[in-house]
Amino acid sequence: MIDLTRREVLRLGGIALGSAIVGPSLLGCDFHFADPPLLSLARPEPGLAVAELRAAAAKLSVAERPARVLAYGGSYPGPVIRVRAGETLRLGFTNDLAEETNLHFHGLHLDPAVDDPFLHVHPGERHVYELAIPWDAQGTYWYHPHVHGRVAVQLFAGLAGAIVVDPLEEIPGLAAAEDHVLVLKDITLVGEAVASHTAMDWRTGKRGALSLVNGQTARVLSTTAGLLRLRLLNASNARFYRLRLEGLPMLQIASDGGLLERPVERTEIALAPGERAELLVPVVRSGFFWLRDFGCGASSGMGGPGPGTCGTGGGEDLLLIAASGAVPPPELPSRLVTIPRLDPTAARERQELTLADGMMGGGGMMGGGGMMGGFTINGRTFDPDRTDVRGTLGATALWQVTNAGMMHHPFHLHTYAFQVVDRNGVPEPVRAWKDTVDLAPGDTVRLVVRYGDFGGRTVFHCHIPEHEDQGMMGVLAV
Repeated sequence: MIDLTRREVLRLGGIALGSAIVGPSLLGCDFHFADPPLLSLARPEPGLAVAELRAAAAKLSVAERPARVLAYGGSYPGPVIRVRAGETLRLGFTNDLAEETNLHFHGLHLDPAVDDPFLHVHPGERHVYELAIPWDAQGTYWYHPHVHGRVAVQLFAGLAGAIVVDPLEEIPGLAAAEDHVLVLKDITLVGEAVASHTAMDWRTGKRGALSLVNGQTARVLSTTAGLLRLRLLNASNARFYRLRLEGLPMLQIASDGGLLERPVERTEIALAPGERAELLVPVVRSGFFWLRDFGCGASSGMGGPGPGTCGTGGGEDLLLIAASGAVPPPELPSRLVTIPRLDPTAARERQELTLADGMMGGGGMMGGGGMMGGFTINGRTFDPDRTDVRGTLGATALWQVTNAGMMHHPFHLHTYAFQVVDRNGVPEPVRAWKDTVDLAPGDTVRLVVRYGDFGGRTVFHCHIPEHEDQGMMGVLAV
């Protein structure tokens, strides 16, 4: 166990007081970091994992205070579903909420008939999801509700959890890393209750007053390891993160859709709502090292991951790594995987999408003289019975997506991973599989997609769920 210096204890105490945390005295507080719990899996036969998951209202400790939230598996965030590439997960899901819900397995390449955004699981019902985990799906994904019109409220209240897919064979150098899941999720509590959405929240996306890691305020990750692997998930509704780790090197090894081709050195990592990244941190010396957010609470509404108002030391403290007696970091691989390039010039199908958020005077959702809603794609709001984009199974398609609005809009595509070709004509510097890409106001990004393995109907949308719930979503039929 690592003892904190007086300075760091006072620093953590300041965080606690600044967050209005109630509970035991400072000296009695447990500041130690904890990963989310693991979902219990049974493996009755080779290649099959079986589990149960329940969504229900619960009274839990969130940000070191009692809170009445919505929870998967009785935890905030939900338990980590850790499976192996190539196996089948048979997941029995019970809805014990007072309203309809469902599950979306964000980022996993699954048949749309299984990962079905149109499915409603009614209160008291149980639905069995049978997920054929792809053989090449190593990485960090997540699950959350996707009933149109209720996503924002259910997600903000706590319904989110990480999925980790382990490879058939780990790459040498990565297997030695101490592995941690960091679910970045904010919340606002009024007494013990989750704060309701205001009219402005429905405009800009709801951003919580407390920025948490695994449901905790800034904590201490004590380690003697020479190498850390941090799996980052932005499960917030509308908070953008710009993360820096002070005093230790930071190598990105994975994005939304799994490993990159090689480790990429980063001084900071930006995550829009829905995005993931995996970092390798060689612990090259002992000491205390802060992971801080320099997005500083900026809302997606007008600023995206901009400067905002920062806290102590120029950033918001999220996690303190306390390293002691670390072994030398292992030799890191120079290559990770090969990502086949999807050639945009070979695309047989093309789509152009324009996202708009209706910033203008007049009536609408904010009332007379206020801002008008109008969260649209190609001038239309979501209709589950309408097909907006058609694709051909096996074809490669080039999508051009333009943000004509005045807010950031993270664009998310279900089922089919894509590669970003360019942004505003500038080629993407690192090849990666993605499922979510942020568009600042005025941005145009070109994405190349291959409609592989599965046909069916699925969706694409802005991943600020307030915008999605109000219509910024469309239907893709392959």
